[in-house]
Amino acid sequence: MENKKQQKLILAVPKGRILEELMPLLNSCDIIPEDDFSNDKSRKLRFTTNHDGLDIIRVRAFDVATFVAYGGAHLGVVGSDAIEEFNYSQIYAPLDLGLGKCRLSVAMPTQDAENDDPTKWSHIRVATKYPSLTARYFAQRGVQTECIKLNGAMEIAPALGLAKYIVDLISTGSTLKANKMVEIEKILDVSSRLIVNRSIQKTRSQEINSWIEAFRNAVNKDTD
Repeated sequence: MENKKQQKLILAVPKGRILEELMPLLNSCDIIPEDDFSNDKSRKLRFTTNHDGLDIIRVRAFDVATFVAYGGAHLGVVGSDAIEEFNYSQIYAPLDLGLGKCRLSVAMPTQDAENDDPTKWSHIRVATKYPSLTARYFAQRGVQTECIKLNGAMEIAPALGLAKYIVDLISTGSTLKANKMVEIEKILDVSSRLIVNRSIQKTRSQEINSWIEAFRNAVNKDTD
């Protein structure tokens, strides 16, 4: 039987835009995936790297935290929005990578915003990809929140009568403007973090710490 210490570490990375931003950082960490990783036609999800002891899996951004929390991956790169939404006790985030910067905010139709006073809210309905985070945030203010879970197209929900408010990631605000909506309140700033499974940190601390340090040095190098 293969000894646990000889098993490969697995790094989970998100598909899409954040992965494009992440690639230079991986190069700075001397992590070079196999050629198939850059092949858009490849159906593979797990890839070898130039390190015998490290593989990479490429999954949906929101799933990175779950893979790491339950031990399917040992390290990962995920937005702080997902970390806050799932609130997994099995993971910790030792490093802000400074990638994918945006904010999670409350927005509503522009035409209704002038006559709306958030300090008087007692019960609201919100369309969001972040029901747990949203409910916790408003509960701290004593506001009861009915969350409708959507995975996309949030900005169209108010126009179709699904919910008056949305909670979503905002970068430039152009999508809100195009759908006649306005940002009214920021919940938190978001950026990508390096996350680690707590159990693997205890059993393979030397390996994990060396990768954390490699990412830290790469981040510091990029900010110099």
